[in-house]
Amino acid sequence: MARTAGSHSDITGPRVMEAALRLFARHGFAAVSMRQIAAEVGVQAGALYNYIPDKQSLLFDLMRGHMEALLAARAERPKGGSALARLEDFTRFHIRYHLARPDAVFVSYMELRSLSPENFAVVEGLRRQYEDELESILRAGEAEGSLSAADPRIAAMAVIAMLTGVTTWYRAAGRLTVDQVEGIYWDMVRKSVSV
Repeated sequence: MARTAGSHSDITGPRVMEAALRLFARHGFAAVSMRQIAAEVGVQAGALYNYIPDKQSLLFDLMRGHMEALLAARAERPKGGSALARLEDFTRFHIRYHLARPDAVFVSYMELRSLSPENFAVVEGLRRQYEDELESILRAGEAEGSLSAADPRIAAMAVIAMLTGVTTWYRAAGRLTVDQVEGIYWDMVRKSVSV
């Protein structure tokens, strides 16, 4: 798509994404207008269309980007070790990664309903890849005899939901450090699937 002469798409484009993420997290996708996003960025509403085709595409780009970044960061983690060690790494990674991105997490979970069916299918596929890794860890633990889950698929979704919930209550200025939160949650996860 053409952009206005003299514009700085490398600056404005990311600012549009950041503003939309903040506004969607604060007010919800349906309540936010393109005009509000433009005002937050400091451009005319029509100028947004130099960077994005529509609000649905903006939401999709935010959610897909969040999941792709999560999967890329996860892929950089070590893969070896026992299932128990891999489960601990997954637990600690998930908490630390998500606590650094509360708005992206909120939008990614609360606005799934706002995606078109085609966009939902893409984001859901990315989410499934992430869930599949945890499920495979749980299945490996069962094979090793170190972990037990009545249904590894449901257990994986339950663990992820519990871990993601940290973003709703954790505050950096609160009584617990991230390390302490990780330790507490790791203890709960471990006990929930121990033999």
